[in-house]
Amino acid sequence: MKQQVLIAGRYRLHVAIGRGAMGEVWQAYDEVGGRPVAVKLLHAQNSEPTAAARFRLEAQTAGRLSHPHVVGVLDFGEQEGRLFLVMELVQGDSLSHVLAQAGSLPAEQVARIAAHSAAGMAAAHEQGIVHRDIKPGNLLLDADGSVKIADFGIAQFMNDPGGALTATGQIVGTSLYIAPERALGQPAGPPSDVYSLGCVLYQLLVGQPPFRASSAIAVLHHHLDTPPVPPRELGVGLPPAFENYLLGLLAKRPEDRPTAGQAANWFATGAWKGHPEPLPAAAPPPRPAPRATPRETVGEPRTNTAAGSVTTYAFPTSTGNTAPAHRTRRRPREGVRATSGRRSQTSRTSRMVVTVAAVLIFLGALLVGVALFSPDHSSADTPPTNPSSATSP
Repeated sequence: MKQQVLIAGRYRLHVAIGRGAMGEVWQAYDEVGGRPVAVKLLHAQNSEPTAAARFRLEAQTAGRLSHPHVVGVLDFGEQEGRLFLVMELVQGDSLSHVLAQAGSLPAEQVARIAAHSAAGMAAAHEQGIVHRDIKPGNLLLDADGSVKIADFGIAQFMNDPGGALTATGQIVGTSLYIAPERALGQPAGPPSDVYSLGCVLYQLLVGQPPFRASSAIAVLHHHLDTPPVPPRELGVGLPPAFENYLLGLLAKRPEDRPTAGQAANWFATGAWKGHPEPLPAAAPPPRPAPRATPRETVGEPRTNTAAGSVTTYAFPTSTGNTAPAHRTRRRPREGVRATSGRRSQTSRTSRMVVTVAAVLIFLGALLVGVALFSPDHSSADTPPTNPSSATSP
C-alpha cells in the first residue's frame, strides 16, 4: 500500500510500523483532528475465519476503555472491503524490542513498567474485560517511559465466557506467558492476566521467561507443576520484597495471586524497595502515680504542728531515691503521764489495805473460836456439880 493512501477521507498513511498474521499497523496522520495516529488494517485476504470477528471485538473492547495505560481506540470502520481500526499513536517501542536490545532491565524500571501495566489491566478488569494475551509485544513503552497495553484482539468479556472466537478446547495466547488454569483449558479470568504479567516482569529482570522448553506442551507442563527459579539464584540483584511479590504473581493457584489493582498500588508506592511498613503511632507512656514530694531539704527540720510531736529530719537514702514519707512519733504529754502514775499508786495501796483487813478479820475470828470452845470455860447455864452428893459405888 502506498504511503499517500487516505483512509475514510481523513487518515493519511505514512509508514508501516508493524505487521502480523491478522493485519498491519501504520503510522498515519488525522487530517481532520490534526494529530498523528496509528491505523490498523486487516489483511484483505485473511485466511483465518474468525479474523474479522476478532478485529471487531478488539474495536469493541478497547473502545470501552479510557485509561492512560491502555492504547485508546479512536475510530473503527471499513475501507474498500478492509476493516480498519484507528488508535492513539505511541511514540516508542514494544517491550519485545526493548528486550532484544537490552537483554534485561534494572529493577527500578521494571517496577515502573509493572505499576503502569497492572493499572491498565485493572481498568480493563473493572469493565469486565480479560486481555488473555499479555506479553512483551503487547506492552508499548512510550517516549516518556509510560506503558500502554495494546492489542485486545483476543480479549474476552467475563460475563460471556462462551463468546471466545476459537474452537472448543483450543488455547489462545502465547504459551510462554499463559496461566496454569488456562493450560488446563479453564476459562480465563483476571488472575490469568496477572500471571501473564508476572511472566513478563520475570523476563524483563532475568532476560528470559520463567519457563522454557523445546515444545509448547512441555512449557504448559512447567506452568502447571514447576516452581519458578528465584531471580536472585540466577545472579539478579533484586530487593527481597520485589522477588517475593514477583513469585506471588506467579502462584499456581489463581486465588493466591494479588489483583491487578493491588499489584499496581504495591509497585507505585515503592513497596518493592523493601521499605519497612509504617508503624502505628506509639501510645503515650502512662503517667506515674502522683507521689508526695518532700518539701524539706536535707538537714532542715520538718515542722509538725501537732501538740507533743517530735521533730524529725529528712535525709536522702544511699541509692539516691527520694526518702520515704516520715512518720511522726508521738510522746505522751506530761499531764497525762503524771495522772497515769498516781492512778497506779492508788491501785496498789487499795489492794494492800484489803489484804491486811482480811488477815485481821481472820485472826479475830480465830481468837473468838478458841475462847468459846476451850475446856476451862463453863457456861452460866450449866448447873454446878456437887461432889458431896455423889453416890458411892
